[in-house]
Parts: sequence; C-alpha cells; structure tokens
Amino acid sequence: MAPLDSQDIQYIDKIVHISRVAKVVKGGRRFSFSALVIVGDGNGRVGFALGKANEVPEAIRKGLEGAKRNMFEVPLMDGTLPHEVLGKFGASSVVLKPASPGTGVIAGGAVRAIMEAAGVTDVLTKCVGSRNPHNVVKATIAGLKALRSPEQIAKTRGVDVMEVKAQGAGR
Repeated sequence: MAPLDSQDIQYIDKIVHISRVAKVVKGGRRFSFSALVIVGDGNGRVGFALGKANEVPEAIRKGLEGAKRNMFEVPLMDGTLPHEVLGKFGASSVVLKPASPGTGVIAGGAVRAIMEAAGVTDVLTKCVGSRNPHNVVKATIAGLKALRSPEQIAKTRGVDVMEVKAQGAGR
C-alpha cells in the first residue's frame, strides 16, 4: 500500500475573517491583507492559521498551508464531544457542550466553521465575552485541545473504559 500523500486527502477549508490592514508611509497608505483560515478533514482533525500577504488570494493560500501544518486530533464520540469544556483566550470564552443526535451545530460564525471542519455534527456552543473572530477561534481551539476521550481518562485513572463511560452516563 502506498503511503498517504497530503494531496490525496480531501480537506474542508473555511475562511473565517479577512482583514485589510493599512500601513501609512511617505507616499500614502500601503494596504495588505490577513486571512484567518480553518482547515479540517471532517473526521476529527482540525487546524487554523493566519495568512498575510499583499493580495487576498495569496493570504488565503498562506493561511491554508499554515492550517494544514497546525492540524491536531479532536476526540469525538458519535459525532459530538465527549464532555463539556470551556475554552479561553484573551477576553473571549467559548462554552462547548455535547448534544444529542439530531441537534445539529448550534454555533456562531467562527465556532461553527471549526466544528464543521472538525466533523462535529451535534454540539451546543456559546461565546462569552469578546466576539473578536481571532480570539474566538483561539478560545475554541483551546477548548478542543482540552478535550479528553474516555480512553484517555480511563488510562490516567487506571480503570476500565466501560467504567468511565458508565460514570459519564450516570450524570
């Protein structure tokens, strides 16, 4: 079997925010662009990056490359999160709650892009504090990185996975 090439994988990419930035110089203003981009495989892997360039397409391309390099694994259980988590970055906080099947992705723009790219189908979210897209994305990523699967929790406790799942269901 041939090794998996990064070109063979179909990625879901979402552009969250594009900023036009002006630098004032002697002759006037120089404009450049920054693009906040999310990339996921729809199967539990997601990443984000900020691409900067003098043209929008180039900024998006740079963001996509950076996001693919920064991808990480998100533990999922039946299309939702294994447990509730709070992600914080700066003045932004994002509450991520697992939801029952059929609920859908209840989330705002930046958080929705991350959840859909990661392959989460049922989740409840709420942004608290600052709604700045950069900080909301970083807070959501911090929350997703804080998630632990039942297998990881069982390993740290030194118990059987089924015991951990039973305790979680008994809430």
